[in-house]
Amino acid sequence: MLRLLIAALLAATPAFAQPAFAQDVWPSRPITILGGFPNGAGTDIYARKLAEPLSRALGQPVVVDNRSGAGGNIASDAVAKARPDGYLFLLGTAGTHAINPGLYRQLPFDALKDVTHVILLGDVPNVLLVNPEKRPQYRSCQDVLAAARARPGALNFSSTGNGASTHLAGAQFATVTGAELTHVPYRGQPGAMGALLAGDVDLFFNQTGPSIGPVRQGQVLALGTTTTQPVQALPGVPTLATACNLPGFEVSTWYGLFAPPGLPAAIQTRMNAEIGRIISAPEFRQWLVENQGITPPEDMTPEGFRRIHEQDIARWGEIIRKSGASVD
Repeated sequence: MLRLLIAALLAATPAFAQPAFAQDVWPSRPITILGGFPNGAGTDIYARKLAEPLSRALGQPVVVDNRSGAGGNIASDAVAKARPDGYLFLLGTAGTHAINPGLYRQLPFDALKDVTHVILLGDVPNVLLVNPEKRPQYRSCQDVLAAARARPGALNFSSTGNGASTHLAGAQFATVTGAELTHVPYRGQPGAMGALLAGDVDLFFNQTGPSIGPVRQGQVLALGTTTTQPVQALPGVPTLATACNLPGFEVSTWYGLFAPPGLPAAIQTRMNAEIGRIISAPEFRQWLVENQGITPPEDMTPEGFRRIHEQDIARWGEIIRKSGASVD
């Protein structure tokens, strides 16, 4: 009798176990990609472009949500403290996770340890912009440099916030050239670009993605990129290294997808594979290169992403130390 009861229980076990297993299938509900900057920022543009094909690949909606403020730290902290269940990710940047550790005396999260590295999304250069209508005297990088040296501190530049790449690109340019520029921070892309278009500032070392439209429309003039090689999306625009005779000058950041620490390896692997396929596809790659000025990553492994992250914390820390940039 006992043997019959045990056999009956064993036979029934799969029927009871199946629903529990089905609940563990990932993903079973919408996924959110959090961004730390306002709508229209480069991270927002990239996340929304990625969301549609990623939704198809995963069979669940992928929603983009932006929580801007504190140089991206608000969104970064939210993801650092979230449950690692595969339903919340962060489209982070070198700014949020390699620059901010050197700018802030104390962060509410550890930029290297309180994340799971999913995939590097691409290298993001900056470009020096002027308003040709408001500042017609600046037609080249040399014009800007001559004016800055003639009137130390008189020229100013907008940025998307203290510690953003748009800030540090200008700070690094000033450090390398010996020119004194005045930094005017704004909260995000619209304010910084709006200040340039209104003539409230002289310069803007903006990221390439949000700059390409205004450049092509003639609203702004691109004087040089912060890369060692010309940017394909900005044909005819020289590098600042060439235009201002600054050998080796480079200020390039990156975008990357992070998850909360402790993300299960199976979810990390799946997300890495799906996104890797998407950004490697010819159409998406063309959009990155020609429409955003972003260089797709060569190494798409989580391990490769972590190595670059570690190296950049040290590299940006040195740039910040030399420039004297601070937000505290």
